[in-house]
Amino acid sequence: MNILKRILHNKNISSLQGRRKGLGLVLVLLLALLVASCARMGRPDGGWYDETPPSVIGATPGDGSVNAKAKKINIFFDEFIKLENASEKVVVSPPQLEQPEIKATGKRISVELKDSLKANTTYTVDFSDAISDNNEGNPLGNYTYSFSTGEEIDTLEVSGYVVQAENLEPVKGILVGLYAEMADSAFLKMPMLRVARADSRGHFVIRGVAPGTYRIYALADMDGNYCFSQKSEQIAFSRDTIRPSFTDAVRQDTVWLDSLHIKDITRQGYTRFTPDDIVLRAFTETQTDRMFLKAERSEANHFSLFYTYGSDQLPVLKGLNFNEKDAFIVEPSEKGDTITYWLRDTTLVNQDTLDVALTYLATDTLGVLQTQHDTLQILSKQPYAKRMKQAQKDYEEWKKQEDKKKKKGEPYDSIMPLPCLEPKLSAESSLDPDRNIRFDFDTPLAHVDTSKIHLYAKHDTLWYTANLRFEPVMQKLTTDSVPVPSMRSYVFKAEWRPGIEYSLEVDSAAFTDIYGTVSRSLKRGIKVRQLDEYGTLLLNLRGMQGKRAVVELLSSQGAPVKQVTTEDGTAQFFYIKPGKYYARLFVDANRNGIWDTGNYGDDQQPEEMYYYPEEIECKAKWDITLDWDPTARPLNEQKPAAITKQKAEQQKKITQRNMERAKKMGIVYPF
Repeated sequence: MNILKRILHNKNISSLQGRRKGLGLVLVLLLALLVASCARMGRPDGGWYDETPPSVIGATPGDGSVNAKAKKINIFFDEFIKLENASEKVVVSPPQLEQPEIKATGKRISVELKDSLKANTTYTVDFSDAISDNNEGNPLGNYTYSFSTGEEIDTLEVSGYVVQAENLEPVKGILVGLYAEMADSAFLKMPMLRVARADSRGHFVIRGVAPGTYRIYALADMDGNYCFSQKSEQIAFSRDTIRPSFTDAVRQDTVWLDSLHIKDITRQGYTRFTPDDIVLRAFTETQTDRMFLKAERSEANHFSLFYTYGSDQLPVLKGLNFNEKDAFIVEPSEKGDTITYWLRDTTLVNQDTLDVALTYLATDTLGVLQTQHDTLQILSKQPYAKRMKQAQKDYEEWKKQEDKKKKKGEPYDSIMPLPCLEPKLSAESSLDPDRNIRFDFDTPLAHVDTSKIHLYAKHDTLWYTANLRFEPVMQKLTTDSVPVPSMRSYVFKAEWRPGIEYSLEVDSAAFTDIYGTVSRSLKRGIKVRQLDEYGTLLLNLRGMQGKRAVVELLSSQGAPVKQVTTEDGTAQFFYIKPGKYYARLFVDANRNGIWDTGNYGDDQQPEEMYYYPEEIECKAKWDITLDWDPTARPLNEQKPAAITKQKAEQQKKITQRNMERAKKMGIVYPF
């Protein structure tokens, strides 16, 4: 019994000791976990961002294979991937007339070609930056898959940039292609031989090119036939021939420790494919085909005829339910593609429907201008009954207000005043010495009484009469006609002296429109700024002597603020307000004062446009002189980033995100 008790006693002790040991072990483990957690305080929830892009682990047919016959391609990756905007970013070359089927599933991308394979031809599938991993979006980079249906695979490349000819903006998404056929007609009738698509920087790389001689073109292909078949398609072309080649080269690679510190600079050998500096200037041809679009009568007192293109000959109108003789004041637009007819007679204004027989010039199927005849029914969008109802409503509202004044014993009117002309003035309270004031009216004027227009200048404390000129803006009724005075736009000119205060005063009834409506009196104070509030800019244009150049000073937003025309290689701007500016110029080859686009059929390139590549800061009382060689930089490097509208797409930089995360947690990254 004692032995049994002793055994049980010893067993209990052992059990207790075991429990104590177990408890101690638990405490040790908890302490270890606590220490470990303290040591790992810097590790964020969920771990660090994955920085590794997906890798290609195989393909069928194999990448770079020869004698391939399969039209279906499978590309395999080491992780789940996604394919972004395949229809926009992925380009198959030679171009496929029937759109290939491209899709991503799990760790695989499949490409099924619909067109028949060509013999002895290198095929490339350029994915650009469309491939990325599924989790963090790490881009694979500019990945291109290739195979050949022949014994050899072509590996040469041609690269460069496409910019808008008019403003040097990068052209995103435009096709760039090669032709082995040198004839100009090839671009009009045949699909491109090899193609690429420009990215957000306007950069393109045409891969899989065979040795030979080529012509290069850019095309915003609207109908998917890979040739210039519609005049509305944006294009670029070069008369230079291209001979692709390669050479061994060395480049410097910079390894960054962080955004501010360089870890290492290494020299790496690589194969350079040339040419790699092509710059194409894209443009859209002027649409010279003339067609009648529509007639519109947005207001009762006038209607407009809209055409796709202007003509030297104005349309001939015959009234079918009214007498058209002396019925209109004709006002063409600057380009002659819109013609507005102001109705002189209020009887016609009140007539809701105008039936018109229209004779005009239009382009036929052969591109030749021919006389066309149409019958139009021009309806007012503001019917007479509706206008009368609104007029009655306005009168009742006015009468109600005047009755309230009468009851309160306040001055009131018994006759509703007639509407007045309200000129729109372009004048601010402060005026630059080289500016004039413009008057614009909603309706054509029948009479201007200049004796009722006055300008006074303040010298010391006294006001003196100042000389002025009030002139109509000159406009052309047709593209080749002699300019005639406008009936709705006028310019007020004077010798604006810096630092002088002026008073512009216009008496009532100075202006009368064709409907007998007169203007009310007007008074506007104007202060011309002091000379010491301005700066001056002189640009010395290298290589521009003897060329007619139109030079523009641009605001910080890129809008033109001043313009000069020069042929002596210098451009001077006066009265510049302090601020940041930019500059551009174009060579006015036809001397018409405006930038002109190109024409492929006439072998005419668009007029040359250049941007000063740096910001220009102007200060008050400063005279700045700058030397500018417009051709010193490639066109794709000229336009300052601050005023470039088409920004390069920013790829997600996971490494930078990890650096920022580590910095917040006080951890040195990389570890």
